[in-house]
Amino acid sequence: MHLRILHRTRYRYHGNIDMAQHMVHLQPANTPSQRVLAHELRIDPEPAARSETTDVFGNERTFFSLQSSHNMLTVEADSLVDTQAPRPLPESPPWRGQTWERVREHFRYRAQAPFDPASEFLFASPYVPRDDAFAAFARPAFKAGRPMLEAARALMERIHTELTYESDSTEVNTPALDALAQGKGVCQDFAHIMLGCLRSLGLPARYVSGYLLTRPPPGKPRLIGADASHAWVSVYVPLPDDATQGGSSGAWFDFDPTNNRCGWGSPGEDYVSLATGRDFSDVSPMRGVIQSGARHTLAVAVTVAPPQEFHAIGGTEGTPSIE
Repeated sequence: MHLRILHRTRYRYHGNIDMAQHMVHLQPANTPSQRVLAHELRIDPEPAARSETTDVFGNERTFFSLQSSHNMLTVEADSLVDTQAPRPLPESPPWRGQTWERVREHFRYRAQAPFDPASEFLFASPYVPRDDAFAAFARPAFKAGRPMLEAARALMERIHTELTYESDSTEVNTPALDALAQGKGVCQDFAHIMLGCLRSLGLPARYVSGYLLTRPPPGKPRLIGADASHAWVSVYVPLPDDATQGGSSGAWFDFDPTNNRCGWGSPGEDYVSLATGRDFSDVSPMRGVIQSGARHTLAVAVTVAPPQEFHAIGGTEGTPSIE
Protein backbone atom coordinates (compact mmCIF):
# COMPACT_ATOMS: atom_id res chain seq x y z
CA MET A 1 0.00 0.00 0.00
CA HIS A 2 1.32 3.43 -0.99
CA LEU A 3 0.57 6.12 1.61
CA ARG A 4 1.39 9.78 1.78
CA ILE A 5 1.59 11.41 5.20
CA LEU A 6 1.41 15.16 5.60
CA HIS A 7 2.04 16.28 9.19
CA ARG A 8 1.89 20.05 9.76
CA THR A 9 2.69 21.68 13.11
CA ARG A 10 2.17 25.43 13.51
CA TYR A 11 3.00 27.60 16.50
CA ARG A 12 1.65 31.16 16.70
CA TYR A 13 3.39 33.15 19.41
CA HIS A 14 1.79 36.05 21.28
CA GLY A 15 4.95 38.11 20.94
CA ASN A 16 8.31 37.67 19.27
CA ILE A 17 10.63 34.74 19.94
CA ASP A 18 14.29 35.71 19.90
CA MET A 19 15.85 32.26 19.75
CA ALA A 20 14.61 28.66 19.65
CA GLN A 21 15.94 25.11 19.42
CA HIS A 22 13.81 22.14 18.42
CA MET A 23 14.11 18.38 17.94
CA VAL A 24 11.65 16.46 15.77
CA HIS A 25 10.91 12.77 15.17
CA LEU A 26 8.91 13.04 11.96
CA GLN A 27 10.68 10.75 9.50
CA PRO A 28 9.06 7.34 9.04
CA ALA A 29 11.23 4.31 9.74
CA ASN A 30 12.46 1.72 7.27
CA THR A 31 11.38 -1.69 8.58
CA PRO A 32 10.87 -5.18 7.11
CA SER A 33 7.21 -4.28 6.49
CA GLN A 34 7.67 -0.63 5.52
CA ARG A 35 9.86 1.26 3.03
CA VAL A 36 10.28 5.04 2.90
CA LEU A 37 10.14 6.17 -0.71
CA ALA A 38 10.55 9.89 -0.03
CA HIS A 39 10.64 12.30 2.88
CA GLU A 40 10.84 16.07 3.04
CA LEU A 41 10.89 18.31 6.12
CA ARG A 42 9.93 21.93 5.45
CA ILE A 43 10.58 24.55 8.15
CA ASP A 44 9.45 28.19 8.09
CA PRO A 45 11.23 30.42 8.99
CA GLU A 46 14.40 28.91 7.57
CA PRO A 47 16.61 27.59 10.41
CA ALA A 48 20.04 29.05 11.08
CA ALA A 49 21.32 25.52 11.72
CA ARG A 50 19.95 22.09 10.99
CA SER A 51 21.28 18.54 11.35
CA GLU A 52 20.02 14.96 11.03
CA THR A 53 21.13 12.28 13.48
CA THR A 54 20.12 8.81 14.66
CA ASP A 55 19.12 8.48 18.31
CA VAL A 56 20.01 5.66 20.69
CA PHE A 57 16.91 3.67 19.64
CA GLY A 58 17.76 3.86 15.93
CA ASN A 59 15.23 6.58 15.05
CA GLU A 60 16.02 9.31 12.53
CA ARG A 61 15.63 12.77 14.05
CA THR A 62 16.24 16.38 13.02
CA PHE A 63 17.58 19.19 15.19
CA PHE A 64 17.22 22.80 14.13
CA SER A 65 17.75 26.21 15.67
CA LEU A 66 16.22 29.61 14.92
CA GLN A 67 18.35 32.61 15.81
CA SER A 68 16.28 35.51 14.48
CA SER A 69 13.09 37.05 15.80
CA HIS A 70 9.86 35.29 14.74
CA ASN A 71 6.26 35.08 15.86
CA MET A 72 5.24 31.96 13.94
CA LEU A 73 6.82 28.58 13.28
CA THR A 74 5.58 26.01 10.77
CA VAL A 75 7.07 22.53 10.48
CA GLU A 76 5.70 20.29 7.75
CA ALA A 77 6.78 16.68 7.28
CA ASP A 78 5.78 15.21 3.92
CA SER A 79 6.46 11.50 3.44
CA LEU A 80 5.72 8.78 0.93
CA VAL A 81 5.77 5.23 2.28
CA ASP A 82 5.18 1.76 0.89
CA THR A 83 3.73 -0.65 3.46
CA GLN A 84 3.11 -4.38 3.38
CA ALA A 85 0.59 -6.55 5.17
CA PRO A 86 2.14 -7.97 8.35
CA ARG A 87 2.58 -11.65 8.97
CA PRO A 88 0.09 -13.08 11.48
CA LEU A 89 1.26 -13.93 14.97
CA PRO A 90 2.96 -17.36 14.83
CA GLU A 91 1.07 -20.21 16.45
CA SER A 92 3.54 -23.06 15.95
CA PRO A 93 6.88 -24.05 17.54
CA PRO A 94 9.25 -22.63 18.54
CA TRP A 95 7.15 -19.53 19.32
CA ARG A 96 4.17 -21.52 20.55
CA GLY A 97 6.23 -23.13 23.31
CA GLN A 98 7.60 -19.82 24.58
CA THR A 99 5.40 -19.16 27.59
CA TRP A 100 5.34 -15.77 29.25
CA GLU A 101 7.07 -17.26 32.32
CA ARG A 102 9.98 -18.44 30.14
CA VAL A 103 10.26 -14.97 28.63
CA ARG A 104 10.34 -13.44 32.11
CA GLU A 105 13.03 -15.90 33.20
CA HIS A 106 15.06 -15.13 30.09
CA PHE A 107 15.35 -11.52 31.27
CA ARG A 108 15.91 -12.25 34.95
CA TYR A 109 19.46 -11.30 35.94
CA ARG A 110 21.98 -14.14 35.83
CA ALA A 111 25.73 -13.80 36.17
CA GLN A 112 27.56 -14.18 32.83
CA ALA A 113 24.29 -14.26 30.90
CA PRO A 114 24.57 -12.90 27.32
CA PHE A 115 23.24 -9.38 26.90
CA ASP A 116 19.89 -9.04 25.17
CA PRO A 117 19.31 -5.50 23.81
CA ALA A 118 15.59 -5.82 24.50
CA SER A 119 16.33 -5.73 28.24
CA GLU A 120 16.47 -1.91 28.14
CA PHE A 121 12.69 -1.97 27.63
CA LEU A 122 12.07 -3.81 30.91
CA PHE A 123 12.44 -0.87 33.24
CA ALA A 124 10.34 2.07 34.35
CA SER A 125 10.47 5.10 32.06
CA PRO A 126 9.38 8.74 32.51
CA TYR A 127 5.76 8.10 31.50
CA VAL A 128 5.48 4.43 32.48
CA PRO A 129 6.28 3.29 36.04
CA ARG A 130 6.31 -0.32 37.15
CA ASP A 131 3.46 -0.71 39.60
CA ASP A 132 1.37 -3.44 41.25
CA ALA A 133 -1.80 -1.85 39.81
CA PHE A 134 -0.58 -2.62 36.30
CA ALA A 135 0.39 -6.17 37.24
CA ALA A 136 -3.02 -6.77 38.84
CA PHE A 137 -4.82 -5.58 35.70
CA ALA A 138 -2.64 -7.82 33.51
CA ARG A 139 -2.79 -11.05 35.54
CA PRO A 140 -6.12 -12.38 34.19
CA ALA A 141 -4.50 -12.47 30.73
CA PHE A 142 -1.30 -14.09 31.96
CA LYS A 143 -2.45 -17.47 33.17
CA ALA A 144 0.16 -20.04 34.15
CA GLY A 145 1.80 -21.69 31.15
CA ARG A 146 0.13 -19.46 28.59
CA PRO A 147 2.18 -18.74 25.44
CA MET A 148 3.63 -15.23 25.51
CA LEU A 149 1.98 -14.05 22.30
CA GLU A 150 -1.39 -15.44 23.31
CA ALA A 151 -1.16 -13.67 26.68
CA ALA A 152 -0.14 -10.38 25.05
CA ARG A 153 -3.10 -10.62 22.68
CA ALA A 154 -5.44 -11.26 25.62
CA LEU A 155 -4.05 -8.21 27.43
CA MET A 156 -4.53 -6.08 24.32
CA GLU A 157 -8.12 -7.28 24.04
CA ARG A 158 -8.80 -6.52 27.71
CA ILE A 159 -7.52 -2.95 27.41
CA HIS A 160 -9.56 -2.46 24.24
CA THR A 161 -12.72 -3.87 25.81
CA GLU A 162 -12.61 -2.51 29.35
CA LEU A 163 -11.18 0.96 28.74
CA THR A 164 -13.06 3.67 26.89
CA TYR A 165 -11.48 5.68 24.11
CA GLU A 166 -12.44 9.29 24.76
CA SER A 167 -10.84 12.31 23.12
CA ASP A 168 -9.76 15.10 25.48
CA SER A 169 -10.11 12.80 28.51
CA THR A 170 -6.38 13.09 29.22
CA GLU A 171 -3.47 15.43 28.55
CA VAL A 172 -0.18 14.51 26.89
CA ASN A 173 1.45 14.27 30.35
CA THR A 174 -1.35 12.39 32.13
CA PRO A 175 0.25 9.56 34.17
CA ALA A 176 -0.57 6.10 32.84
CA LEU A 177 -1.77 5.02 36.29
CA ASP A 178 -4.31 7.86 36.30
CA ALA A 179 -5.60 6.82 32.88
CA LEU A 180 -5.95 3.22 34.11
CA ALA A 181 -7.77 4.35 37.27
CA GLN A 182 -10.28 6.48 35.34
CA GLY A 183 -10.75 3.76 32.73
CA LYS A 184 -10.49 6.01 29.69
CA GLY A 185 -8.00 7.79 27.53
CA VAL A 186 -6.59 8.03 24.01
CA CYS A 187 -4.18 5.86 22.03
CA GLN A 188 -1.13 7.19 23.90
CA ASP A 189 -2.72 6.22 27.22
CA PHE A 190 -3.72 2.77 25.98
CA ALA A 191 -0.15 2.16 24.79
CA HIS A 192 1.36 3.39 28.08
CA ILE A 193 -1.02 1.20 30.09
CA MET A 194 -0.10 -1.89 28.08
CA LEU A 195 3.60 -1.07 28.52
CA GLY A 196 3.13 -0.69 32.27
CA CYS A 197 1.29 -4.02 32.50
CA LEU A 198 3.96 -5.94 30.59
CA ARG A 199 6.97 -4.36 32.31
CA SER A 200 5.40 -4.80 35.75
CA LEU A 201 5.38 -8.55 35.00
CA GLY A 202 9.06 -8.46 33.96
CA LEU A 203 8.38 -8.51 30.22
CA PRO A 204 10.03 -6.13 27.70
CA ALA A 205 7.88 -3.86 25.55
CA ARG A 206 8.44 -0.62 23.66
CA TYR A 207 6.33 2.33 22.54
CA VAL A 208 5.73 2.87 18.81
CA SER A 209 4.66 6.22 17.39
CA GLY A 210 3.18 6.50 13.94
CA TYR A 211 0.05 6.93 11.89
CA LEU A 212 -3.01 4.96 10.88
CA LEU A 213 -4.94 5.34 7.65
CA THR A 214 -8.46 6.32 8.62
CA ARG A 215 -11.51 6.13 6.38
CA PRO A 216 -14.11 8.92 6.34
CA PRO A 217 -17.70 7.93 7.20
CA PRO A 218 -19.75 6.58 4.28
CA GLY A 219 -20.81 9.41 2.03
CA LYS A 220 -18.49 11.91 3.69
CA PRO A 221 -15.40 13.39 1.97
CA ARG A 222 -11.92 12.92 3.31
CA LEU A 223 -10.71 16.16 4.90
CA ILE A 224 -7.14 17.41 4.78
CA GLY A 225 -5.64 17.57 8.26
CA ALA A 226 -8.40 15.59 9.95
CA ASP A 227 -6.24 12.60 10.93
CA ALA A 228 -3.92 12.35 13.96
CA SER A 229 -0.79 10.67 15.19
CA HIS A 230 -1.20 7.18 16.59
CA ALA A 231 0.60 4.95 19.09
CA TRP A 232 0.81 1.25 19.85
CA VAL A 233 3.11 -1.31 21.49
CA SER A 234 5.78 -3.78 20.39
CA VAL A 235 6.38 -6.87 22.53
CA TYR A 236 9.66 -8.76 22.38
CA VAL A 237 9.74 -12.55 22.46
CA PRO A 238 13.12 -14.35 22.48
CA LEU A 239 13.39 -17.74 20.88
CA PRO A 240 13.87 -20.65 23.28
CA ASP A 241 17.51 -21.60 23.90
CA ASP A 242 16.97 -24.97 22.27
CA ALA A 243 16.01 -23.17 19.04
CA THR A 244 19.01 -20.83 19.03
CA GLN A 245 21.79 -22.96 20.52
CA GLY A 246 22.05 -20.65 23.52
CA GLY A 247 21.79 -17.42 21.53
CA SER A 248 19.47 -14.49 22.21
CA SER A 249 17.65 -14.03 18.90
CA GLY A 250 14.00 -13.16 18.94
CA ALA A 251 11.42 -10.87 17.35
CA TRP A 252 9.19 -7.89 18.04
CA PHE A 253 5.43 -8.25 17.61
CA ASP A 254 3.05 -5.28 17.37
CA PHE A 255 -0.16 -4.85 19.38
CA ASP A 256 -2.57 -1.93 19.08
CA PRO A 257 -4.91 -1.92 22.11
CA THR A 258 -6.83 1.07 20.75
CA ASN A 259 -8.04 -0.85 17.70
CA ASN A 260 -7.54 -4.43 18.92
CA ARG A 261 -5.21 -5.34 16.05
CA CYS A 262 -1.87 -7.12 16.04
CA GLY A 263 0.70 -8.59 13.69
CA TRP A 264 4.32 -9.54 13.11
CA GLY A 265 5.99 -6.42 11.69
CA SER A 266 3.09 -4.03 12.27
CA PRO A 267 -0.57 -4.23 13.25
CA GLY A 268 -1.57 -3.80 9.60
CA GLU A 269 -0.56 -2.47 6.20
CA ASP A 270 -2.57 0.69 6.94
CA TYR A 271 -0.14 1.58 9.74
CA VAL A 272 2.98 3.73 9.31
CA SER A 273 5.73 3.51 11.95
CA LEU A 274 7.61 6.67 12.85
CA ALA A 275 9.81 5.86 15.84
CA THR A 276 10.21 3.52 18.82
CA GLY A 277 11.27 4.25 22.38
CA ARG A 278 10.55 3.53 26.02
CA ASP A 279 7.48 5.79 25.98
CA PHE A 280 6.15 9.00 24.40
CA SER A 281 8.91 11.11 25.94
CA ASP A 282 11.54 9.41 23.75
CA VAL A 283 9.70 9.95 20.46
CA SER A 284 7.67 13.13 20.84
CA PRO A 285 7.04 14.42 17.28
CA MET A 286 8.39 17.85 18.22
CA ARG A 287 9.85 19.41 21.34
CA GLY A 288 12.16 22.28 22.10
CA VAL A 289 13.03 25.39 24.07
CA ILE A 290 12.42 29.04 23.26
CA GLN A 291 13.97 32.26 24.55
CA SER A 292 10.95 34.35 25.45
CA GLY A 293 8.05 34.42 27.81
CA ALA A 294 5.54 34.59 24.99
CA ARG A 295 2.46 32.41 25.15
CA HIS A 296 1.49 30.46 22.07
CA THR A 297 -1.28 28.60 20.29
CA LEU A 298 -0.59 25.26 18.66
CA ALA A 299 -2.31 23.73 15.65
CA VAL A 300 -1.49 20.25 14.34
CA ALA A 301 -2.96 18.81 11.16
CA VAL A 302 -2.27 15.29 9.88
CA THR A 303 -3.41 13.66 6.66
CA VAL A 304 -2.81 9.99 5.82
CA ALA A 305 -4.07 8.86 2.43
CA PRO A 306 -3.07 7.23 -0.86
CA PRO A 307 -1.13 9.86 -2.87
CA GLN A 308 -3.81 10.22 -5.55
CA GLU A 309 -6.43 11.18 -2.96
CA PHE A 310 -4.51 14.32 -2.02
CA HIS A 311 -5.28 15.80 -5.41
CA ALA A 312 -8.92 14.75 -5.26
CA ILE A 313 -9.44 16.51 -1.91
CA GLY A 314 -7.49 19.63 -2.69
CA GLY A 315 -4.22 18.73 -1.00
CA THR A 316 -1.31 21.13 -1.06
CA GLU A 317 2.03 20.65 -2.79
CA GLY A 318 2.81 17.57 -4.88
CA THR A 319 4.35 14.54 -3.30
CA PRO A 320 8.00 14.80 -2.24
CA SER A 321 10.48 13.82 -4.92
CA ILE A 322 11.80 10.25 -4.90
CA GLU A 323 15.57 10.20 -5.22
